[in-house]
Amino acid sequence: MSKIRLYEMAKKLNVTSKELINYLKDFNVEVPSHMSTLDDEVVDLLNEAFSDEDEIVEEDFEEIEKAKTKKKPAKKKTKKKVITIEEQLTVARLAEKLAIPATELIKKLMDLGMMLNQNAPVDFDTASLLAEEYGAKLEMKAAEQDESESVEIEEEPENLEPVPRAPVVTIMGHVDHGKTSLLDKIRQSHVAQSEAGGITQHIGAYQVELEGGKITFLDTPGHEAFTSMRARGAQVTDIAILVVAANDGVMPQTLEAISHAKAANVPIIVAINKIDAPGANPDRVKQQLSEHGLIPEDWGGDTICVPVSALRGDGIGELLEMINLVAEMQELKAPVDGLAKGTVIEAKLDKFRGPVATVLIQKGTLKVGDPVVAGTVCGRVRALTNDKGQNIKTAGPSTPVEVLGLGDVPHAGDLFQVTTSEKQAREIAAKRLSKEKEEMQKTTRVSLEDLFQQIQSADIKELRLLIKTDVQGTAEAVKQQLEKLSNEEVKVVAIHTGVGAISESDINLAAASNAIVIGFSVRPDAIAKKAAEREKVDIRTYRVIYDAVEDIKKALKGMLAPVYKEEVLGHAEVREVFKVPKVGNVAGSYVLDGRILRSASVRVLRDNVVIYEGELASLRRFKDDVREVTSGFECGIGVDKFNDIKVGDIIEAYRMVEVDQ
Repeated sequence: MSKIRLYEMAKKLNVTSKELINYLKDFNVEVPSHMSTLDDEVVDLLNEAFSDEDEIVEEDFEEIEKAKTKKKPAKKKTKKKVITIEEQLTVARLAEKLAIPATELIKKLMDLGMMLNQNAPVDFDTASLLAEEYGAKLEMKAAEQDESESVEIEEEPENLEPVPRAPVVTIMGHVDHGKTSLLDKIRQSHVAQSEAGGITQHIGAYQVELEGGKITFLDTPGHEAFTSMRARGAQVTDIAILVVAANDGVMPQTLEAISHAKAANVPIIVAINKIDAPGANPDRVKQQLSEHGLIPEDWGGDTICVPVSALRGDGIGELLEMINLVAEMQELKAPVDGLAKGTVIEAKLDKFRGPVATVLIQKGTLKVGDPVVAGTVCGRVRALTNDKGQNIKTAGPSTPVEVLGLGDVPHAGDLFQVTTSEKQAREIAAKRLSKEKEEMQKTTRVSLEDLFQQIQSADIKELRLLIKTDVQGTAEAVKQQLEKLSNEEVKVVAIHTGVGAISESDINLAAASNAIVIGFSVRPDAIAKKAAEREKVDIRTYRVIYDAVEDIKKALKGMLAPVYKEEVLGHAEVREVFKVPKVGNVAGSYVLDGRILRSASVRVLRDNVVIYEGELASLRRFKDDVREVTSGFECGIGVDKFNDIKVGDIIEAYRMVEVDQ
């Protein structure tokens, strides 16, 4: 007969997998997990025992012992070496801690889709994953308790009884592999029929109701749940669903998702999506997954792989069943009494309702009227809204809820806590804000202006650059030219090169690595600019490689003395293009921010890539020539010696201003 898995046997006998594992454990039959296959003798005995609802007799025990001896002897477990670290590690330092060559570690990182050199920093999750592979466990040294935290919330009484709670699931995977479509299909299939029009309000998370209980899904970018939230100490996810397209296979972001989920020690269920698409090959996906440590259950491993079609709805029921099965094995519980604690999933400023935070409650019960603190923000709960858009009075563990009443917008990943009083909430928020400001003041970013001083004071031994260009060929050329500038005192390292506009993620990486951003024929988008200001990241944009080489050469020698600095005046979006006889194309534009001056120089940006740089030929309001047009007004713009203007282009006005030397 074909082998049966433990969870299938449990389902057949109408008991839980956990009960069956514990039952067999009493007879010294070790079953590692719910995915383990059972020998025929054990299956027969379990059938006999549970069908008669009698206890197993001595003869049965002897039979189980015989079945057990047929199994291969288990490998002797070795105790993992624990490595305690105090701060973020570089690749070289991690290799040193693990007693392996740095080159070996770099190869491992390449397998995970991460191109890092030995001096590049490694985030804690990835470092933990790598340490696991070498039989070691990485732990971050706990920070000493600051006296300023003495105002924190009192410990909960120990007699609070934990009760079963719904699993919290995050869906991860490569872009365009169908994460959003899968979430939408689950939501459409399992919302209550009584909801008006079957429409569920989007609050960043939602619950579905099944026969086996509820499941909470986080409708946020997958990596967000594992990186920024975990960095803030919030472990919100119980199960990770890895979506892989059957027609596309494992991609770089898929590998990134695997590494984050493994490092967070979260069980992974693979949803092989798009099985109905042309060129779909689920077996190829399984082969690729097995190469990265996820062995499918039907290949003898313990990774659940479910073929699904988010388009047609195939396999959705089985996927939800597998989520419940894995959750059952985890025995997820939390107390419903006591002061509520949770994590901010997302937050925004609503012009009608004020600051709104989506919170996932993790323990206790949140009530309307509770005084609360979230990170450095405090307030009193004015209203609670569930994922169906209904106003509710209370919210228990694993419940996603929208909270109104905070004084400001908190950050995603902030710890959300109920306090004993509004006064205590204000005190905690104030202490945290003060501490945050102190930490920010301690942070010094490298810039070309102060590079020489930092080299002289031995504060910097390495100049890290993040390079973004309009085409790949330029990126490689720039990298080679700049890295050649290394000398005995400081090494120039390009930590990342890429193509396209300078994005917020580029700024975050530069901030984490203390790097300078170098852009060639590309510009930062609006969000990236704000992030750079906030994180104090130096962005340098160029049109000629020679200029960048000269700037860095002078900075390394302490001779960089900028005489002029660029001042961006404003941006206008091209809404219409008019052909004017004897003049050419004129851009009917709307000024998005700042102002456009007739005397300004301009750049034409298409998808944040510079396609032309020059001067204004004309600036008009209706039929009148004007000196300037400010934000919120329309105007006609003529760009000197440039006729290829298109709807959607952004015209950036700037001028060079003299800087005090």
